[in-house]
Amino acid sequence: MKRGKKYQQAASLVDHGKTYPPTEAITLAKQTAPARFDETVELHFRTGLDPRHADQQLRGTALLPNGLGKTVRVLVFAEGEAARNAEQAGADFVGSDDLVRRIEGGWTDFDVALAQRDMMSKVSRLGRVLGPRGLMPNPRSGTVVETQDIARAVNDARQGRVEFRLDRTALIHVPIGKVSFEEDKLLENMATLVDAIVKAKPTGAKGQYIRSISLATTMGPGIRLELAPTLAMTSS
Repeated sequence: MKRGKKYQQAASLVDHGKTYPPTEAITLAKQTAPARFDETVELHFRTGLDPRHADQQLRGTALLPNGLGKTVRVLVFAEGEAARNAEQAGADFVGSDDLVRRIEGGWTDFDVALAQRDMMSKVSRLGRVLGPRGLMPNPRSGTVVETQDIARAVNDARQGRVEFRLDRTALIHVPIGKVSFEEDKLLENMATLVDAIVKAKPTGAKGQYIRSISLATTMGPGIRLELAPTLAMTSS
């Protein structure tokens, strides 16, 4: 694949044979973001997990203290008191059968989907539409909630809750903010995410759990992180 001139200039600033401590990597990522728009900063984890085994699946959430730097459109499947709680908390779309029918028609113009637990019998038939897009409510990701927890879930989603999950190639890809963020805010978000993934280690994991971590912006080159100091980061 032939890369553009801006990318090549950015990539020339990265020593691809080196691993960088988190602070230096964040500084370098901001320097090597070649696009004119405010690029997203992402962490990429290569794990030693085997996605074919149920006891090595990984899925969870982290609430980033400094958010993601974007407006998150939140949809909630709810009725009655739960629907009122969701609306009061500022959810963008709230409904029941009407939303199910709309999504069955192909509409997916939202970023996060939450569901009142009692609604899952109706929502479950949307798996083929929402599943491939990573939008299907799931108890393990904290997106299927009880009525009394709806407002908190909506607030968390709007303020920077991110979901992480293992893909078919044993990788995890998660955003941690924008290039325009101050470096200390990106580091705080990184620490929170790394801490959550370390604590979510599956019971069936064998050998080395996290094999490598890299940092990259939307259009920028990958920057390999020093593994030990990165894994030692905590959100406390």
